[in-house]
Amino acid sequence: MRDPFLRPPALLVKAAQPLAQSLALKTLPLHVHEILPAFCIYEFINRIVSPYVSARLAPKTYPQLSRKTKNNWNVHFVSMVQSCFINTLALWVIYADKERMQMSWKERVWGYTGAGGMVQGFAAGYFAWDLFASVQNIDVHGPGALAHAASALAVSMMGFRPFVNYYGLNLILYELSTPFLNIHWWLDKVGMTGSTLQLVNGIALLTTFGCSRLIWGTYQNYRMYTDIWRAVQNPGELPVPSWLAIAYLASTTALSGLNFYWFGKMVQAVAKRFEKPNATQEKKKKN
Repeated sequence: MRDPFLRPPALLVKAAQPLAQSLALKTLPLHVHEILPAFCIYEFINRIVSPYVSARLAPKTYPQLSRKTKNNWNVHFVSMVQSCFINTLALWVIYADKERMQMSWKERVWGYTGAGGMVQGFAAGYFAWDLFASVQNIDVHGPGALAHAASALAVSMMGFRPFVNYYGLNLILYELSTPFLNIHWWLDKVGMTGSTLQLVNGIALLTTFGCSRLIWGTYQNYRMYTDIWRAVQNPGELPVPSWLAIAYLASTTALSGLNFYWFGKMVQAVAKRFEKPNATQEKKKKN
């Protein structure tokens, strides 16, 4: 399936060629027109759209927040826009790209479709922005967010070799839980901690996170590891460099590890918000 987005400008393709050749990212020039606008749009949302909209949707909360909390709020705003957009796009391509459905293990490792590359391009643009925001505000987001952004960007960029582009698209569905995570965070900030809405959203958050990241993600990683191992064992005309296999597996394993860690933290956080005061006091006494 071809990339349904606008054709890349010839000038931009030519400008991206040296970088693509030096990094062996053959399909990067075909999607640089999706990466760069995505990065710029998300920065625009972060600096202009979120402050403007948030001050009107939460006039009693947003203007009173500290600089760090406002920064975090804006990042959640960007994340909300991105996750809704990329989930819709990825699910549509997975459903509509018939060529992708018929791929063998070799094609799942080395194959490429324009539509899949488009999703990877928009995702890479976001992860590049996320890395930029994490580095710029490391005191706000912490090393965990920085590691996540770096690993996600590395995985997205490797897809432009192309390499396991098929699985890159599947793993983007990690983002299915992100809207509920953002809502959960916002409800805390607007004084709705422990509300019925937060309870319902918390259940949705844990369910989607567990299903999309732990179950679906682990299954897709297992299939991907299996296909990469087949490619390593049967090099033929397209051998998998050992460094590439190790780098990709290390990045996806790091992301999986973070997902399990964050799931445990989220279970604790959701439970804490609905813990009865007496139970909390008893715990303090015991400690």
